Amino acid sequence: MTAAPRVVVHPDKQALADAAAARLVTALVDAQTRNPEAQVALTGGSMGSAIIASVLATPGRAAVDWSRVRVWWGDERYLPAGDPDRNDTQNDAAGLSELGLDPAKVHRVPGPDESESAEASAETYARSIREHGQKAWDVVLFGVGPDGHVASLFPHHPAQRLSDAIAVAVHDSPKPPPDRVSLTFECFERSHEVWFLVAGGDKADAVAAALAPDADRWDVPAAGPRGEDATLWLLDADAAARVR
Repeated sequence: MTAAPRVVVHPDKQALADAAAARLVTALVDAQTRNPEAQVALTGGSMGSAIIASVLATPGRAAVDWSRVRVWWGDERYLPAGDPDRNDTQNDAAGLSELGLDPAKVHRVPGPDESESAEASAETYARSIREHGQKAWDVVLFGVGPDGHVASLFPHHPAQRLSDAIAVAVHDSPKPPPDRVSLTFECFERSHEVWFLVAGGDKADAVAAALAPDADRWDVPAAGPRGEDATLWLLDADAAARVR
């Protein structure tokens, strides 16, 4: 059983980032009362970095034992470690490394400097999740592309169809770079809470399409992931312009 989507609209991108950061701090504190560790899957893009910057500025962040937070990414560009186009590099630049995380619990997707192919990288990442992941992750964060993609699962792309796998190599991505590694829909189904963080009028059509009652994830991948306990669409006013 999964939770029906709930929409929360904020006046602008900064207000969205600040509110989502406060919400994330609370969710991690709650998770640490249930399990030895809280587990979160981060997202890239401007909103993925904005929420991290806002967490750093959130007074209540000290309530989280950051040494007991295990961090993953929903997808990664298949680029060498430290490349400025990688999601983890952008998140680091936003302040991820300043939160007091245990580096051994920050699980980065191997790039071509560490693996022979995107397929090998996906296998290594999946193995880490099997070893260290919980039955269900506490929070998974998503950005949404103007085409409705989430992670590196794009509309009408064969990577969407993979079953019985945690992670998949994505080739011929319609958005550069062409080679990526993404977690699968099946993997995302193991989440207590799924949050979509979306800002900007260029995302309004995608948001409306994903929230339509008849949305199909093959056409609009953002319609697919749902949390067991909560599915939140955290939007700014521009991104919510076409939501009814």
